Amino acid sequence: MKLEILELGNRKAKFIISETTPAFANAIRRSMLADVPKMAIDYVDIYDNTSVMFDEMLAHRMGLIPIRTNLEMYRLREECDCKGEGCALCQVTYTLSAEGPCMVHSRDMKSSDPETVPADDNIPIIELKDGQKLVLTAVARLGRGKEHAKFQPVCPPGYKYVPVVEINDKCDSCKQCVEQCPRGVFAVDKGKVVVDNPLNCSMCELCLEACDLGAIKLSTDNSAFIFTVETDGSFSAQEIITRAADSVRAKAAGLNEVLESF
Repeated sequence: MKLEILELGNRKAKFIISETTPAFANAIRRSMLADVPKMAIDYVDIYDNTSVMFDEMLAHRMGLIPIRTNLEMYRLREECDCKGEGCALCQVTYTLSAEGPCMVHSRDMKSSDPETVPADDNIPIIELKDGQKLVLTAVARLGRGKEHAKFQPVCPPGYKYVPVVEINDKCDSCKQCVEQCPRGVFAVDKGKVVVDNPLNCSMCELCLEACDLGAIKLSTDNSAFIFTVETDGSFSAQEIITRAADSVRAKAAGLNEVLESF
């Protein structure tokens, strides 16, 4: 298998894996969604809420706030020495106290761990009008996406086959495909139409409709995939991809051990 990095930022990555199968590509995608644990608010104790929002809706909204996660510092509750009762090794506590008129943001949450804080400071939680109050404490813990969507560290990652765009000798360089393509796949070089950005192709086939000579051929490489990954800020894109690959490797090793035992 080969890997080619197209884009690698803190929250977004784009890469190509080739010489592999759709099953492996989908395993990586599902592992990012379901197997990489992250922190999310799981319990909210509301002491005072005179806003227009019900307690249940407020707690649900807070549970969806992305929280920066350091997996080297915390454990899953089922793996913690406290046996799931909750301690400093498996959970983080937040306090929030506000009085209107104001807009309450994620930055107003005070964390017991200064490193485990909301991924963005400006996430709106609720608007308090004059005289309205909100006082609460919240507890965040590690969980996996297969347990609840709030524990998913990525916006659903996607992949597609690598497109293959070819121009044969029938082309008379009429430039109709260049004008019709919305993704800038084609370009004109020294008066001749060439394939400039094949990876941008969305297989919309507008170029085929524009070409009366049948000079363009579209196909896909079914052993190569373009991945696009965007995180919610709880991890860097690189860490999520690495941990997802490690999870797939660990599951494969476990399956191999079971098979060898027979």
